[in-house]
Amino acid sequence: MNNNAAALPRAVIDAALRAGVTIATAESLTAGMIAAELATVPGASGTLRGGVVAYHNEVKEEILGVDHALLESEGSVDGGVAVQMAEGARRVCSADIAVSTTGAAGPEPHDGKAVGTVFIAVASASGVMVEDLSFDGGRQNIRQLACDAALEALRVTIASHAAGTNDLTQ
Repeated sequence: MNNNAAALPRAVIDAALRAGVTIATAESLTAGMIAAELATVPGASGTLRGGVVAYHNEVKEEILGVDHALLESEGSVDGGVAVQMAEGARRVCSADIAVSTTGAAGPEPHDGKAVGTVFIAVASASGVMVEDLSFDGGRQNIRQLACDAALEALRVTIASHAAGTNDLTQ
């Protein structure tokens, strides 16, 4: 990881440590990339509680508590699924703040959603924020862009928490 790539995970860990909050991840599309990047930062163990790689819908349901009917009706590439994944990670990891990713990285559409469709959610005690994003490029590029966007969403949420605004609509 080069210095530029390491800056965002370091910013997240440093902000979480300063704010005294714990963080967790629930990853489908990114399959553990977010947690792995966070764990490269010295001191991450002081804030990173853990993560769930929920690549399969059964894991989303059984571990994270995502509603079966939602998965059946909307598929796994959905904002509501991302919300429930983040809430589930927060619960199962006993974390203050959790981030989730789900999407279609390609090479073909998934659950009727176009390649590059990504949903990121961040959950905290003050609520949940979800982003509907679209990225171009190949599979690895889409996954990396989703990871970076999730880290940035996590950083913004922690900063909001530290400022006392707890506004997840930023």
